[in-house]
Amino acid sequence: MFLQKIKKITAFVFDVDGVLTTGDVLAAESGELLRTFNIKDGYAMQLAIKKGYQICIISGGQGQAMQQRFERLGITDIFLGVGDKVAVYHDFVSRHQIDHTAVLYMGDDMPDLKVMQLVGLPVCPADAVPEIRAVAEYISPFEGGKTAVRDVIEKVLKVQGKWYDPNPLAVDSGK
Repeated sequence: MFLQKIKKITAFVFDVDGVLTTGDVLAAESGELLRTFNIKDGYAMQLAIKKGYQICIISGGQGQAMQQRFERLGITDIFLGVGDKVAVYHDFVSRHQIDHTAVLYMGDDMPDLKVMQLVGLPVCPADAVPEIRAVAEYISPFEGGKTAVRDVIEKVLKVQGKWYDPNPLAVDSGK
């Protein structure tokens, strides 16, 4: 069943804190909250975009550095400071005319629960909260911010025969 669902995926939607980051934040003297991102996750995201997949970021967190990181990877659907993730998700799939069964969503905490119940393939990192783990159809063996995103993108692209990039560039993951 899991492999059948992977074959249908054309879009990825990711939370940020706890999925693309470890969930740790460093509070700078300026008041900005600083996060670290994994380069391998970045490589997988930009490759998925090159191969024609839609990627959407929906996060309650915000910051100019986050926005710039995702833009550098080629992501155009970036929604930060979001209170209602369901409304943003519905807008994303509607604008791109994506069937819900073709969406993989990775979340890690309670604000992700309702969206995860709408998508074709709800997944989570290994360190997600129990309620999220209960609705996830796949739990990555990797924690958030430690290649859980790479794990799910790689699985989808490999099953669909699109993982290999004959001309990978070193700048693709870090841009």
